[in-house]
Amino acid sequence: MLEVIENNEALIRAGVFLGILTALAVWEFAAPRRRQEIPRLLRWSNNLAIVALNTLLVRLSFPILAVGLAVIAGERGWGLLNVFGVPVWLGIVIAVVALDLALYLQHVMFHAVPAFWRLHRMHHADLEFDVTTGLRFHPVEILLSMGIKLAVVAVLGPPAVGVLIFEVLLNAAAMFSHSNIDIPRPVDRILRLFIVTPDMHRVHHSSVPQETNSNFGFNLSLWDRVMGTYQAQPAKGHLNMTIGIETFRTRRDLWLDRMLIQPVRGPAGGYPINQRDKSGSAEN
Repeated sequence: MLEVIENNEALIRAGVFLGILTALAVWEFAAPRRRQEIPRLLRWSNNLAIVALNTLLVRLSFPILAVGLAVIAGERGWGLLNVFGVPVWLGIVIAVVALDLALYLQHVMFHAVPAFWRLHRMHHADLEFDVTTGLRFHPVEILLSMGIKLAVVAVLGPPAVGVLIFEVLLNAAAMFSHSNIDIPRPVDRILRLFIVTPDMHRVHHSSVPQETNSNFGFNLSLWDRVMGTYQAQPAKGHLNMTIGIETFRTRRDLWLDRMLIQPVRGPAGGYPINQRDKSGSAEN
């Protein structure tokens, strides 16, 4: 069974991606959390174009991806989990948790180092917050992220199926946590004890630097609470907060060509991490 899953990685990931994207898009139309002013055609066409470009570049740049490297590591006994002979089931759990922590730390790093922030801010420069925002990353950031992921897999030596599960969860969580869906507040409070919810992650996309530098998690909400980067709510509330960053505020900046050159346009601004102000707890 595991071999079948590993051999059909691309099909599984594509199927889950399209299914979740469609389901969340329908949910956003039926029950949006915030009213959107910018036409979806403008944003979605450019955000999905960057996804296609990133997918192509990753395939061309890396002869082997994370799941494939995990297969090789298992066959050759590379990595800590293989050296210590950890059972497959435990290795899967460790893989999902460890890779999620690595992603959290990587995310913090991209906010802490001004050069990396220049790449990452393209993700934050979206002027609306919905399911496609979770797919909008600069190609150079995607390539760096893949390199980091491969390094973690090489050191850890996790089961290939564990890496595949993480990849599917990461993709699903990125779309879910960025979606413009209206989850009842009592349900949200329970969910965010375990996973990152849209209301929790929306704070991270506030134009206020102190709020931008909080809630870095994509999947497990544990890391923000443990590391002291958790902020419950935006100061102005979810309906009144401003999405995006100060540097790029025009609709022309949402076009693919402008997104690609954002790292070399303008100053890094006041967003790289310095001192965080945790004020603000509006619930609307």
